Amino acid sequence: MIDGKTGTMASELRAAIRTISDYPKPGIEFRDISTLLGNPRAFRRAVDELVQPYAGAGIAKVAGIEARGFILGGAIAHQLSCGFVPIRKKGKLPHTTVSISYSLEYGTDTMEMHVDAVSKGEKVILVDDLIATGGTASAAVKLLQQLGAEVVAACFVIDLPDLGGAKKIRALGVPVRTLIAFEGH
Repeated sequence: MIDGKTGTMASELRAAIRTISDYPKPGIEFRDISTLLGNPRAFRRAVDELVQPYAGAGIAKVAGIEARGFILGGAIAHQLSCGFVPIRKKGKLPHTTVSISYSLEYGTDTMEMHVDAVSKGEKVILVDDLIATGGTASAAVKLLQQLGAEVVAACFVIDLPDLGGAKKIRALGVPVRTLIAFEGH
């Protein structure tokens, strides 16, 4: 989270995010960023805040996790004048891929990226809308590292710190940048 910036930026972003109770199951407070994406001022502010620390840092690629990470990651890559890498669910990419399976709350899932999407030593930022338990983001970091990328940071608009995902990413040696946090699930 942006320490010491609990004023305007955080308030503006928080106000632009819709919360849907009991979705996808009872007891869950779903943080929906589609309202933030539809608000030009909030969307621009979120992208600017995620870009700022990495401007001029030699970032070669931004990797976005399907699907909201594509929207944010594409905008961030544009601002940094670098390439974009989609990390997708299994079977969605047309060329030769590398994949990783990871645990979910109930079962497993697999994500893939093109085998030639990043080169050894390239500086990459991972982007998604929200970090919760960290399973998907941890798998994405490992996938990028498997191809030799230097994952400079993992960036998210929202952190759900009670679920511990950011801590998992940091344990992989990757700094985490989030803009706002919500308590609970």
